[in-house]
Amino acid sequence: MNMHRARPRWTRSWQWFGLLLLAACAVNPVTGERQLQFYDADWERQTGAELYAPMRQAGGGDYIQDPALTAYVRDVGERLAAQARRRDTLDFEFRILNDSTPNAWALPGGKIVVNRGLLTRLNSEAELAAVLAHEIVHADAAHSAQQQSKGVLTQIGATAGMVLIGSQVDSSAGQQAAAMVPALGAQLITQKFSRDAEREADQYGMRYMADAGYDPQGAVQLQETFLRLSEGRDPDWLNGLFASHPPSRERLERNRAMAQKLPAGGHTEPQRYARMMAGLMRSAPAYAAYDEAIAAAGRGEFDRARPLLDRALEQEPDEALFHALDGDLKAHTGALGEALLAYDRAVARNGEYFYHVLRRGQAHLKLGQPAAARRDLERSLALLPTSLGHYLLGNLERDAGRRDAARGHYEQAARSDSETGRQAQRELVLMEIAEDPGRFVATAPAADGSGNLYCVVANRTSVALDGITVRAGFSDDAGSRQQGRVRLDAALAAQQRANIALGWRTMTTAGLENRVSCEVEAARVAD
Repeated sequence: MNMHRARPRWTRSWQWFGLLLLAACAVNPVTGERQLQFYDADWERQTGAELYAPMRQAGGGDYIQDPALTAYVRDVGERLAAQARRRDTLDFEFRILNDSTPNAWALPGGKIVVNRGLLTRLNSEAELAAVLAHEIVHADAAHSAQQQSKGVLTQIGATAGMVLIGSQVDSSAGQQAAAMVPALGAQLITQKFSRDAEREADQYGMRYMADAGYDPQGAVQLQETFLRLSEGRDPDWLNGLFASHPPSRERLERNRAMAQKLPAGGHTEPQRYARMMAGLMRSAPAYAAYDEAIAAAGRGEFDRARPLLDRALEQEPDEALFHALDGDLKAHTGALGEALLAYDRAVARNGEYFYHVLRRGQAHLKLGQPAAARRDLERSLALLPTSLGHYLLGNLERDAGRRDAARGHYEQAARSDSETGRQAQRELVLMEIAEDPGRFVATAPAADGSGNLYCVVANRTSVALDGITVRAGFSDDAGSRQQGRVRLDAALAAQQRANIALGWRTMTTAGLENRVSCEVEAARVAD
């Protein structure tokens, strides 16, 4: 008798899991403490590099109105990044996003942004340094990689994929362009770090500030401002930085205690900060009017949006965002020629932001200029893939008779949970349903308690179908073969099912699937 029993499978699994955890333990490069981490520096650099451009596009595009301000923020960031433990390993980069929401975020590998709207709320270079140093530590300490590693524990065996995030670009017509970027990108810039990670970013960020010659009291003053604004429940702040970096009285007191341990003094530079911010502060009322115009247009208050935008354009005529909204408002009134000129002005001022190019391509298309539309739509997709861009290019390919190319664009657009995505799904069904209706309508035989036979039809699509016709067959109780065609009288809604009576009966329902056949012969998209 063999006395050696096989180890339970679950025991081997836990041994494997333990080895996996052991291999995943890494040293936090900032604190020197051990932490769980599956992802290495190569993953951090590659992930940050791949996501940086699309996440900036989806977040409003780069602020390009004041190159000197952009260079200033970059210089402050690089001065702080020079203090990072992994300064020779990570690829630090700093940009300003053209968005009024007060926010800042860091991707793995050191890719960092600060929003235009946050810069206008700061009071000194030391406060700017506190913001940037905090984000630098998140990257330097591999906090994103650590967060992802914790998520893997509950997702072992799962595969990563590309999904869509809804990135609503406001316009007078309520257009929605769903930005097609990896879900990971949205997760990384909106995730809430653990309290320990926030504590590390605060504590070591202040150390980096002091090492770079800044007064760490700037971090204290920053938290005092943040705490005051959070207690006031300012919606702009709640939708921005506070969503991922919530302030608290505890964090403020920790910063005060940390500042006492660091060398006193250092640069604060409120005057230099004010001087560098002078241009942006002068244009702040224009951006405020633009933001109000966007909100008014979103509510359908176009009469209110127009004068607000005119005020913004008068104050800041070179801002491309303002000209794009001008085009949206004109397109809404049907003045497509004037809208196209406005989009031309937007693209001339910033041709590297997807929305300006996308909307100009859409205007070209409506004006019957397919070649120009194609150039713009393809360029917009190169800047940021969107469901709208793919859908419109799909229409162009369909009209040109290039079915395979059209199908590819529609399939991309259909991944979006938006009206555009649903339109793309409809086009896909229209292209294929006549040739292969059974692909879109599932069938199965059924019988009721009296032995009456039915064919159950189920609409697999996201659009309503009509004219569903089924060719049916039945081997009756006497062994004779019956055949016929039946039609569903009404339209069948998306993802719904219905019974079609066959007009036959049976005394026994055993082996029904072998005796009754139902094959979809025709179907069409409902009007």
